Amino acid sequence: MLLIYTPKLCNRIKYIFKVFFSDILDVEYAFTENTEEYLAYEGPAINYSTTTLEKGIFFHSENLLHERGIGGQEIVVIDDEGNPAFFPVYDHVSAMPFDPFAAAFYLITRYEEYLPYVKDEHGRFQAKDSLAFKNGFLHKPIVNIWAQQIKSLLLKQFPGMKMPEQRFQFIPSIDINAAYAMRSKGLVRTIGGYLKSVGDLDFGGMLQRTKVIMGTHPDPIDTYKDQLELQKKYDLKTIYFILFADYGHNDKNISVNSRRFQVLIKSLADYCKVGLHSSFSSIRDPDLLQIELNRLSKVLNREISKIRQHFLVLNMPVTYRNMVNLDISDDYSMGYVNHPGFRAGISNAFNFYDLDLDVETKLRIHPFAILDVDIQSDISPMEQFRQIRDEVKKVNATLISMWSNDALIKNPGAPFGLTFYEKMIQMILT
Repeated sequence: MLLIYTPKLCNRIKYIFKVFFSDILDVEYAFTENTEEYLAYEGPAINYSTTTLEKGIFFHSENLLHERGIGGQEIVVIDDEGNPAFFPVYDHVSAMPFDPFAAAFYLITRYEEYLPYVKDEHGRFQAKDSLAFKNGFLHKPIVNIWAQQIKSLLLKQFPGMKMPEQRFQFIPSIDINAAYAMRSKGLVRTIGGYLKSVGDLDFGGMLQRTKVIMGTHPDPIDTYKDQLELQKKYDLKTIYFILFADYGHNDKNISVNSRRFQVLIKSLADYCKVGLHSSFSSIRDPDLLQIELNRLSKVLNREISKIRQHFLVLNMPVTYRNMVNLDISDDYSMGYVNHPGFRAGISNAFNFYDLDLDVETKLRIHPFAILDVDIQSDISPMEQFRQIRDEVKKVNATLISMWSNDALIKNPGAPFGLTFYEKMIQMILT
């Protein structure tokens, strides 16, 4: 067992060491505030303080984990063995030239999202404003990298220490914002579709819509059979997130009362895990979110414990606090809507820490890093995804992708259609 000494144990320290040694490294550990107990211990040990002791690995601690409340932090990014680091300690005795636990806490808790920032049109924190993007490490699961460095230090000083090997995992997830493009839309929306085609002089679109409605032509985004075939072919553990809400300006799925829609949801649940894609309307209405959870639960006859925010709107800490209050156990919204990469700097799942209350919650956060978005870059989306895959494989962590169902069309030339999606799967699994 690993013994960790710190002169004053607090919630922040408990939390971040749990992330490193339980969530990532899977190492049994315990804390002590007693120097005599620490010095008498004969096993592997870490000293997390500002004072060196005569045993163990010394990590000079910065103030962040000992503070209460939220305040502006002066972030200085340095280079550490080719990787970015911050909260430098300027202590040559320290095992690392920075405090990895404070740095990880800053990223994982989304500390910067509690501070004032310029929101986009939907009230979201943007990738371009993040510390990781500004310093060029958004594509790296940097917390996992720091964890592996700590693991190497421990094994070097305590070669007999047992540390399990982690395994790379890939989890694809698919959001169903609109189950069908033309089918089961209802009379008013169908007429609206025809009128739009007339206004655009899109007579081919009118003909296609007619054939789909008559049942002589498949709906362009009804590729669920193909998706399930890919799941079987590559032995995937896909998760579907279903928008199951009343129609609204930003919520345009099929009617929740549609028999066809409900049958589709049940058929997907026979082969995959299913969660709720919460509506845009429910972002500030926990009661409405509860209604949507109950609806989907009733259709599937099972409790719904997984969720992803529509439009990926996360307002810290209110969004997650609402989930906690509704006993939601797992969230899959931690990522950026317009840029691939690691929003929280980590590829493993972790518990949400409420900075306002300074407490760890039971809500489990599952970050995604790859999504169906094309950003202006000198390299293609596939190469960006390959870069992320390589970084995750180096640390044997979990890689989650997020795709929209309406992107998964059969047209081989579609930017993020079925053909591209399968190539992405093949690339990740090789």
